[in-house]
Amino acid sequence: MAHRVDIKETGEQFWVEPQETLLQAAQRQGVRIYSDCEFGGCGTCRIQVTRGKVCYEDDCLPMSIADEEHEQGHAAACQARLDADIEISLAAHRDELPDTQQVRAQVHSVERACQGIWRLTLQLPQDVHVQFRPGQYLNILFEDGRARSFSMANADAAHGRIELHVREVEGGRFTQVCLPGLKAGDELLLEMPLGVFYWRERDWRPMVMVATGTGIAPIKAILESLLDKDDCPPVSLYWGMNRPEDLYLAKEIESWADRLCEFRFVPVLSHADESWQGARGYVQQQVCQDEPDLSEHAIYLCGSPVMIEQARGLFKEHGANEQFMYADAFNFQSDSRSAEPSLA
Repeated sequence: MAHRVDIKETGEQFWVEPQETLLQAAQRQGVRIYSDCEFGGCGTCRIQVTRGKVCYEDDCLPMSIADEEHEQGHAAACQARLDADIEISLAAHRDELPDTQQVRAQVHSVERACQGIWRLTLQLPQDVHVQFRPGQYLNILFEDGRARSFSMANADAAHGRIELHVREVEGGRFTQVCLPGLKAGDELLLEMPLGVFYWRERDWRPMVMVATGTGIAPIKAILESLLDKDDCPPVSLYWGMNRPEDLYLAKEIESWADRLCEFRFVPVLSHADESWQGARGYVQQQVCQDEPDLSEHAIYLCGSPVMIEQARGLFKEHGANEQFMYADAFNFQSDSRSAEPSLA
């Protein structure tokens, strides 16, 4: 039998069928709950259950919800199921975001950023005005109905340009077949903007931004939007890569030193040789070493689900408040012909 969900803020109701997740039911009935990865890793679809409880398949909590958080009523809507009526709060999902639209863009340039990573620049039509929040992403749509998602690496669409950072994936249909063959003038169908990874100005807390791989793309967009702003909070950026030659944005990031408030950039390498004089290991561990008390910080995580899951746990042990922790997990979509990242 179906179960009723009451929304605390509005008094609205919707119904969840036995075979559905709470998120699927909300989407089917036009209730907005923002989501990204939809496998329980990023935390974007977190809601507060204010009456009753949700359950999960095989009683297994998703990565973004700890045991104590489940007991406190936090839930991942993309995995949550119901065996009774509940009431939820959607206060965290009430921000107004730009409307999503489809637009045809032309390839402006395709170039190597470093080994295994491409920079793809797209040109929007002159008569199309697209708004987005720095940190959001877009979908590239294909004729067979598939989509590939990539974070936008620029703060705005100045001159109609959109920059994407694309990591090659072994066997990836887009990254290893389509992308190398793209040339200036080729058209791509985009759906944009999407996602809820963006700077929460209302927080105004010192920011710790943590990225692995091309997870630097949306963080680059956010930080570019804060350049030379008087109200920019203190910023620490940690970027995890394998080797020094992988740090394709290092010089650009270092040039922001005098344009952001108390800016600190810490590249962290996991496979550097003896010549590397900087931080080694994993970004989440380096953050805790540098910042033993994270209770006053806003934290932005972008990259692999493993990093994000570990970072959430570690950071909470160091005082981080889940209310001020935002994440964009790069899921990998695969089928018989492809295995590509769903973000950046």
